[in-house]
Amino acid sequence: MGNKKSPWTTADMPDLHGRTAIVTGASAGLGLETALRLAGRGATVVLACRNPEKATAAAEVIRATVPDAELPLVRLDLSSLASVREAAAEVRERWERIDLLINNAGTLNRERGETADGFETTFATNHLGPFAFTGLVFDRLLAAERARVVTVSSASSGHGSTVLDLDDLGYEKRAYKGMRVYGQSKLANLMFTFELQRRLNGTAAELIALAAHPGAAHSDFVDNMSPFVRMLKHPAIDWATSWMLQSTEMGALPTLRAAVDPGARGGEFYGPAHGLRGYPELTEGTEQARDPELAGKLWVESERLTGVTYDFG
Repeated sequence: MGNKKSPWTTADMPDLHGRTAIVTGASAGLGLETALRLAGRGATVVLACRNPEKATAAAEVIRATVPDAELPLVRLDLSSLASVREAAAEVRERWERIDLLINNAGTLNRERGETADGFETTFATNHLGPFAFTGLVFDRLLAAERARVVTVSSASSGHGSTVLDLDDLGYEKRAYKGMRVYGQSKLANLMFTFELQRRLNGTAAELIALAAHPGAAHSDFVDNMSPFVRMLKHPAIDWATSWMLQSTEMGALPTLRAAVDPGARGGEFYGPAHGLRGYPELTEGTEQARDPELAGKLWVESERLTGVTYDFG
């Protein structure tokens, strides 16, 4: 029998001392687990969170395991372009380079709402905010050696009903269904990643862009999903359904692998080996996610909506 390759785990993470990572939405769930693991390998982890009190509490949780962890806080509300600009300005003032940006924060709304900028809330928070924040700290990423941008997508990006409609990104013309809108935003995350890597190709930049998805993870984010999915966490039946939702630790592994695996390459997409569960392996986005023409149009529209352009010079 041939040698079977061992699954990738946190034991495979390299030493990260001297590296600075930003994790958005690091105050709970998968973001907190990701920040904890990065700090455990010595990285300075910037907790970029909407709620400073929750971010402070998350830092305390991490220090209970990693007492000497360096965990600076930056307030970042991705649903607000003003907050995105303020947070990016603070990052630029405090750090000359950023080695790793993990666009983890996200939301799912069951009813349509609008941000202060007039955008549909889910799409604004999950795509437009990360697009703008990445662009506004882009020079700090380019200044680092072998920097990475990892954007967290979702298995829902590949669902058959998930379609990106550039003429109705705000779901004003179509019937609003929370999971479909969420799926569209997660598809946009993938298209952003692949298009960012296309634009980096052929430049002198060492920066690469990757994507990941956690599968079905047992985190607080599940509370935003459909009644059926939320039911899986109910204490009365949790014992019987736990096999459907993997742990937060397992759910964070695809993101961590994309972030630090020395063998990972730009444009790759990692997810659980068995779709919704399992150790992280390379996965494929949908044909639409990898459509360069559509991704290019989404990029131009994202620049127009956010007022943020990228300098690849």
